[in-house]
Amino acid sequence: MESSTTRLLLVTVALLLLTCATHVMSATPCPRCGNTTVPFPLSTAATCGDPSYKVRCTSSGTLMFDTLNNSYPIESINPKTQRFVIRPAPIIPNTCVSTDKVHQGIQLNNTLPFNITSSNTIVYLNCTLTLLQSPLNCSSASVCHAYINATASASACQAGPLCCTYRTGGSSNSYMIRVRDSGCSAYSSFVNLDPGSPVNRWPQPGLEIQWLSPKETVCGSQGDCDAATSTCGPDTSSANGIKRCFCNSGLVWDAIQGVCTQRITCQNPDDCNDSTNKTALIAGLICGIGGVLIIATIAVLFYKRNKRIREAQERLAKEREGILNVSGGSRAAKLFSGKEIKKATKDFSSDRLLGVGGYGEVYKGILEDGTVVAVKCAKLGNAKGTDQVLNERMVEEEKLMDVIDPMLKSGGATTIELETMKALTFLALGCLEEKRQNRPSMKEVAEEIEYIISIASAKEVVVEK
Repeated sequence: MESSTTRLLLVTVALLLLTCATHVMSATPCPRCGNTTVPFPLSTAATCGDPSYKVRCTSSGTLMFDTLNNSYPIESINPKTQRFVIRPAPIIPNTCVSTDKVHQGIQLNNTLPFNITSSNTIVYLNCTLTLLQSPLNCSSASVCHAYINATASASACQAGPLCCTYRTGGSSNSYMIRVRDSGCSAYSSFVNLDPGSPVNRWPQPGLEIQWLSPKETVCGSQGDCDAATSTCGPDTSSANGIKRCFCNSGLVWDAIQGVCTQRITCQNPDDCNDSTNKTALIAGLICGIGGVLIIATIAVLFYKRNKRIREAQERLAKEREGILNVSGGSRAAKLFSGKEIKKATKDFSSDRLLGVGGYGEVYKGILEDGTVVAVKCAKLGNAKGTDQVLNERMVEEEKLMDVIDPMLKSGGATTIELETMKALTFLALGCLEEKRQNRPSMKEVAEEIEYIISIASAKEVVVEK
């Protein structure tokens, strides 16, 4: 009884292993060939990869690519770009003939999912003159001449009648690199060649082959597929009645890995929640830091601008204060703020207006200590009005009085009359300014005289009262 049960368990396990083996045989990557990894869909045996993408692993551990009539070693493989590079046939020593000339060069089977890429530059050697009528570059400027002169293995080709170069990728040469007696007897190939670089910096000879993206794995029944991810069904694009393991709903075929993978659309929060949150967090931090930096930069610029304005105002105030004090009088000049002047003139009230002149208006002002002052308000944009106010203080009163007729001063002139004479003298000095733009016009002189007279008249009225 126990032996029967044991045999039943062994049979069951064997069947399960067989089922799994049948399922993975067409989608399992092949083992390494020597030091070279064999990615899906390349296949070195019927039990791995996709048999339509057959390559061969030799007993010495060299991965080979078989063409219609020859084999070439695979130098490198890039599964992401679905390309590999083979080593072209060498040139027979002391000749200008490639070793695969007997096979007419490289000829791919156009029914298989392989073709030559457009990244290859082919150098044809020892060509007949008939190729001058071909689209190949057989001119004296062709890089094939530099290759022959700089390559020892191709030195025998210097005696050849012609050499040519061309870039692969056309529909007529996607599957072959032909060498023959009626064309060229030797060749070499280079991937991503820069024709302008010296020959000693060219890459090693190679021919790049690409494979088409593989379809879903072939199946005979549902048992050949993973029921959790795929379903065996007929391939409607095939006329041979082939069945394939098509991915279930929500899954997509990964041609690089050879499996059905989950479709990630980020509409499902469970799929992309973490990455979305991280992305949002990073974006928020970047925007926040950027905003703070911008605001800080603007604040610094405004601070520096206001500081420069304040410093300029302070310098100007000191300069004007120095100008006003230059006469050395007993009473030092004082600078009043705009608020203090508005308060003294009742915000430049019309009933405080004493007169209007060419340089501006004059108002009666009463300071906080009761001192009565005259406030001259220069016209907006008229720099000469401000200059005159400053110049009036600069000229010493004694000198101004010297120009007044002594008879008038000693003849009993009143204080109002003397101040009027002094004001007219200031006006006369303005007319003697050296720079024309600083001298008042005749209209301004007339207006200035009018408001000097009006001020004098107003003072007389005040005195009489």
